[in-house]
Amino acid sequence: MLRRFSEPAKDKQDAPPRAGGAATETTAKEGTEMMDKQRDLNAAPAGAGGELNALLGRGSEFDGKLAFEGTVRIDGTFSGEITTSDMLIVGESARVSAEIRCGTIVVNGEITGNIHASQSVELHKPARVKGDISTPSLMIERGVVFEGRSQMEQAESSSKIFQMPKSAAEAD
Repeated sequence: MLRRFSEPAKDKQDAPPRAGGAATETTAKEGTEMMDKQRDLNAAPAGAGGELNALLGRGSEFDGKLAFEGTVRIDGTFSGEITTSDMLIVGESARVSAEIRCGTIVVNGEITGNIHASQSVELHKPARVKGDISTPSLMIERGVVFEGRSQMEQAESSSKIFQMPKSAAEAD
């Protein structure tokens, strides 16, 4: 049976343990925070279509070259090079110093280095990016700090320009 924390228990067997009203409120708040963190771990923009393949968790450090397929999330510290044609998620606690070549990147943390994304770049508050960005699709949320240059490249499939035939009025 599902019940909200504020609902009174129908019988003593279903009642959550209580130590005054404050304990229940704290438990509810912690539960909400835990669900938010789990949702954030699995968060990916619409159309990402993949599940999380790897996680470099908070407190972990990695130095070197990272190449992967699928979706990877970094919440720790990384320095080096990152290469993928898929998705990279940089969590709020992440500190990344790297040259990044990817399909899609979603940034909530800190990146120092250039980003080349073949599909899209999303910078969400409180992201901090120092470096150049090259991508066909760039989204920067209010509150993000971005120091560098951005270059919007057309996707390869849409780079052809077609000439419209002249109408009879223009031909005269």
